[in-house]
Amino acid sequence: VLGSMARTWEGTSARLLRQGKGAPADAGLGLVVQAMALGVGDPALGESGAGVVQFVSSATGSPQVTGRYLSQSQGREALGAASRALFLIRDPRGASLEELCPDIFDALQDHGVLCRNRLREEMQIEFVIQCGGLAILDAVRVKRTSRAAVRIAVDLASDGVIPEAEAVLRIEPRALNDLLHPQLDPDVTHDRFGAGIGASPGAATGRLVFTSRAAQASAARQEACILVRQETKPDDVRGMHVSAGVLTERGGVTSHAAVIARGLGVPAVVGASELHLDRKARTLTAADGRVFCEGDIVTIDGSSGHLIAGASPLLEPALDDALHSLLGWADELRDIGVRANADTPAEAEVARRFAAEGIGLCRTEHMFFEDDRLTVMREMIFAARSEDRAAALEQLLPVQRADFATLFQIMEGRPVCIRLLDPPLHEFLPTDRAGMLNLAAALDLPLAQVTERVQALAEMNPMLGMRGVRLGIAVPEIYAMQVRAIFEAVIQSATNVVPEVMIPLVSARREVELVKAQIDSVAAAVKSETGAEFDFKLGVMVETPRAALRAADIAEYATFM
Repeated sequence: VLGSMARTWEGTSARLLRQGKGAPADAGLGLVVQAMALGVGDPALGESGAGVVQFVSSATGSPQVTGRYLSQSQGREALGAASRALFLIRDPRGASLEELCPDIFDALQDHGVLCRNRLREEMQIEFVIQCGGLAILDAVRVKRTSRAAVRIAVDLASDGVIPEAEAVLRIEPRALNDLLHPQLDPDVTHDRFGAGIGASPGAATGRLVFTSRAAQASAARQEACILVRQETKPDDVRGMHVSAGVLTERGGVTSHAAVIARGLGVPAVVGASELHLDRKARTLTAADGRVFCEGDIVTIDGSSGHLIAGASPLLEPALDDALHSLLGWADELRDIGVRANADTPAEAEVARRFAAEGIGLCRTEHMFFEDDRLTVMREMIFAARSEDRAAALEQLLPVQRADFATLFQIMEGRPVCIRLLDPPLHEFLPTDRAGMLNLAAALDLPLAQVTERVQALAEMNPMLGMRGVRLGIAVPEIYAMQVRAIFEAVIQSATNVVPEVMIPLVSARREVELVKAQIDSVAAAVKSETGAEFDFKLGVMVETPRAALRAADIAEYATFM
């Protein structure tokens, strides 16, 4: 037998497999020779059988003896559906090993403690009883959910088995993100009808809707909904904001739907290309032929990307003592500061609850997608003269100022980085005929004029188009209104905040020079008008190769990048 094992180890397939795994092809072979313990024997000599046990819950990580034991069996037969299998601890549903062999059950618990302390991990133990004697065959790491992983790591550290620093490092960052959202119950069988890319963690159940307007109507009725789109656009943000989850036929982890959903904390599955979306009929057809209509209930899992028919049981977010302990240890160990992205006061409140040191990015364009603000924004876009644009923006000034003042008050003097308007103007305009008709009626303009303007502003490649700093230079009234709102909000909030104003998509020093001159002019005007003093920092967002290459020149006019 030993010779056969050695020949197999030196075989071509084994050598190639070792090389593929990064191990030396000529690595030595280690063999373990051990006595066999059989789970079958003469009942007259004592109990014989095999089983598997673990001492924590795979779902929650809390102490819990689970497993099965099967008399007169070998290996993992006890895990099958055999009706003869016994429970391990006393259970009203049937006989147990604890009742049958209490001494062996106690010894099994002792071995569990020994494995935990020696191996520094919660283990699933495979054991055999032969004629009344207990033998441990194997011990493997307990399978666990994100919730259980945190509880297990914290309990091991609290009991002194591992250091607190190791407990923190054992948890994947993605697992912590999962804990902030509802999760699918791993013990339930789900009816999957498709899959995509898990783009924003968490699970959500709701009725299918196919437009942002329908999502808003569903929210008004207090009905959870799943917004389904071929791909989302900026004007879908209002629908995404009120949806329980988002599903798109196209896209990846960096798509608009994925980025915005993560920012909103909404579960999202993108790139579900095996589905067919019929926008006119408002139906979703799965690869197996099943058709889901508007109003049908589905569940999406933004962690795994799975799509499930009907309502699946969900585990609520695990914001428990174990998570708070782990985050507290991480806070003591870290050597960097962590800020949060927040575009609304509600998101800033969440950031403060999670002890963020400030707002790293506030994307101001998301403040314009509420219905009343969007209408004014569109008036500005269709204004033919600078005076008309300024008049429209004057209506947005108080609401922007109020938004910024609220953010400053919530953050209580902590840094807040505000990015000036970044996307191209076409993202604030409708793309379908019905939307253009409504816009023409709202602005009292001919449909032809609206259509022409929408087509003129359309961008095929926004990175090369009229957006970011280019838009700020071409339509200076926009940035002038925004920075005035920021500076007046600093005064109104009566906090010690030093706002960080970020210019997006810069490529050259001259762009920053022009915008900086305008911002300095507005700051001087606000100080003169109010008699108040305030400070601010001016930075740039480096998003293009040219900006990175010219960073030294750009830095002459920026405080941060």
